[in-house]
Amino acid sequence: MLTELGLNVTAETVYRCMLSHPKAGVTALAEMIGVPEDDIREALDELSGLALVRPSTEYEGRLRPVSPDIGMEILMARRQADLAAQQLRLEASRAAAAQLISEYAELKPSASTPGVEQLIGLDAVRDRLVTLTRQVTEEVMAFSPEPVLTEAAIAASRPLNEELLGRGIRMRTIYLDSVRNSRHSIEHANWLAGLGGQVRTAPSLPTRMVIVDRSTAVIPVTGDNTAQGAVVLTGHGMLTALCALFEAAWATAQPLAVAPVCGPNGLTPQQETALTLLADGHTDEAIGKRLGVSPRTARRIANDLMERLGARSRFQAGVRAVQEGWLPTRS
Repeated sequence: MLTELGLNVTAETVYRCMLSHPKAGVTALAEMIGVPEDDIREALDELSGLALVRPSTEYEGRLRPVSPDIGMEILMARRQADLAAQQLRLEASRAAAAQLISEYAELKPSASTPGVEQLIGLDAVRDRLVTLTRQVTEEVMAFSPEPVLTEAAIAASRPLNEELLGRGIRMRTIYLDSVRNSRHSIEHANWLAGLGGQVRTAPSLPTRMVIVDRSTAVIPVTGDNTAQGAVVLTGHGMLTALCALFEAAWATAQPLAVAPVCGPNGLTPQQETALTLLADGHTDEAIGKRLGVSPRTARRIANDLMERLGARSRFQAGVRAVQEGWLPTRS
């Protein structure tokens, strides 16, 4: 199926039928496929917009299909451009959310601070999360930047996840790509999917975050020490921004059952993120923390990227990445 490339089922069926019967008109296509002629015309409009059909020079007023090798190249290029645009929007949303988080996460709010509540200590955070998830009526969205899911953490979360999904609550979670290397993580994700949960992965995440019913968000006071405490945000403006951040990340994240798609430069999303961090001067330890991998693995990824770019230093790697179009031009 070509839905991931922007082609709906009817349009794909019409395209395949035209490849087999290039002389068929609208009426003939409708009879062969078994759909109304209006549906055929809508599909042809979509195919024309995607440049998969063109006017025939032999049969006036008819369209002919573009050969699959050219057509699929067109769809892939269009999809890659869409993904690149989504990535830019995600980065913009991430920057805005990071600023918002930095403004509110380190506050020591008083009772007069509207929309912000501070939780001190891990026990208080866990108790509040249990209360919120018990009260949820529609949806839970979460960033979970653990490098790997431990068996203990999985076992502890299963009863609540099972109860929520059993009530028909929509659950969407984004983990780091690094969890793909963990058998326990894969098994847990498959278990969640079997109950109706949705799991995707991304190369990096801005912070740990749980959003309940789009009305309450919980984020840690500091990303390095979640046991220190968290803030509960309920302000409409803050929730709008955080929900937009999650949706942007969700749009570019990959389902766990699907291998990460390489970009036009041949790099995986994790490698692209590592290259951006490398060019920004981050250390192996900082890169590893963002990617959820060890500093040693981060160093290996960085060395592989430098070798592919023919660079002798990290600074030179950043310069060459920009020259090759792997990174946007820095102003």
